[in-house]
Amino acid sequence: MLHIPNWINGQDSSGASRLTVINPANETPLATIEATPREQVEAIITDSLHNFHHSPWTQSDASQRFTVLSTAASLLRDAIPELTELEVRQTGRPIREMRAQLSRIPEWLEYFASLARTYEGAVTPFKGPVVNTLTRRPLGVVVQLTPWNHPLLISVKKVAAALAAGNVVILKPSELAPLSVLRLGPLFKQAGLPDGVLQIVCGTGRETGRFLVEDKRIARIDLTGSLATYQALAPIAGRNLVPITAELGGKAPVCVFPSVPVEEAVQAALFAAFIASGQTCVTGSRILVHADGYDAFLARLVERTKALRIGDPMDSHTQVGAVINAAAVRRCEEFVSRAVAQGGRLLCGGNQYQTESFSGFFFAPTLIETVPGTELACTEVFGPVIAVIKCASEEEIIKIANHDTQLALGASVWTHDFAQAHRVAEAIEAGIVWVNGHHLNDPSSPWGGFGESGLGKENGRAAYESYTRLKSTVFNYGVLPVWFDEEGARYG
Repeated sequence: MLHIPNWINGQDSSGASRLTVINPANETPLATIEATPREQVEAIITDSLHNFHHSPWTQSDASQRFTVLSTAASLLRDAIPELTELEVRQTGRPIREMRAQLSRIPEWLEYFASLARTYEGAVTPFKGPVVNTLTRRPLGVVVQLTPWNHPLLISVKKVAAALAAGNVVILKPSELAPLSVLRLGPLFKQAGLPDGVLQIVCGTGRETGRFLVEDKRIARIDLTGSLATYQALAPIAGRNLVPITAELGGKAPVCVFPSVPVEEAVQAALFAAFIASGQTCVTGSRILVHADGYDAFLARLVERTKALRIGDPMDSHTQVGAVINAAAVRRCEEFVSRAVAQGGRLLCGGNQYQTESFSGFFFAPTLIETVPGTELACTEVFGPVIAVIKCASEEEIIKIANHDTQLALGASVWTHDFAQAHRVAEAIEAGIVWVNGHHLNDPSSPWGGFGESGLGKENGRAAYESYTRLKSTVFNYGVLPVWFDEEGARYG
């Protein structure tokens, strides 16, 4: 079987232990990857720290970083067709989705290249004959832990910001879908990135991931994962005084108002709910529908959901692909069972989807009519199991959106009433609120949530600055140090 080794110090690096990557759409092995043990992790961090202190990258000026990242963007764009197929095979997501998503990923490299080139420091209004300059320096060796649902997108988002700021990056992709991410190592080398500035290390989160975050020498942790993962690593980071960016999931409400025509509202709900088989952090997993027009909306939503084409992700006609593994199928089944036991009304789906023509981990797109406060209304499923809730008023929609869960990453508001759009968007407590849109993302737009959805931001200036240390340099050209020599000398 094909083996894809780690990418360390600008070359492939193999060890003794291996993990197998499975295609979730047909349960066949794709390749093996490294299961990196503690002693190798420690050696990689040692090398990375040396690279940070001695590599020309950390001392390079912004124009050099701009050139390398821009070149990497161009190379990545050329590789999109090959990477798209690889992403489909390791995630089970439909090729029509992955073509659309991957076509935009080079924009992150271009944006952060440009930000590095144009970012300006500051001079504060310091009182007196003093000039105070503020500059930003890289942190050091940073660890990035990325998930399986958007392997390449999330990895590039994080890597672009960290490299633009001049750091050395150790990237650990999910062991479930690492193959496309491992292609980044040779690509960045070809773009001119010095060896050892981007290290790609594979293994399980419980072992390799833990070994990485336990090391006191790292300067930052950037995690996209579960709340449980954050809770496991946060005490370690706290002891080591290591800052964390954590994107931990969501339970996004899709707030539908009667000013939106039924067909448009249904299209919005389908897009929010079933992209990536519901396996995104901003899946529209709570559809909150105003009572006016609810019955017509619900009937059409069920009809359209039942008609979604499930099948081979490599088929361009497929609309809904696989979930990631057997555990995901079981989780969806258990959520459905508990939701029905709590009084929910199963409208469609609710079961593993199988046919004679293909095997794999598929779950039928599922709608369950429920009420506020139930488990399905409050808890992230991370699969195509969606709660539909009838709401009596605008006020009730806002209340449910804000108070049914501690997860507050994304939300969408669908209305043609201009005043209502502003009113509701302002009232909803979430890190990202879309009005008449969902899943909209851009490298310039900060991405991150409130509450249990995490800390810090991806994208934008906020992400770039999080990978830097702010340095204040104070130039005194007129205040003499005569405190103990005469009266009236300035203090402070």
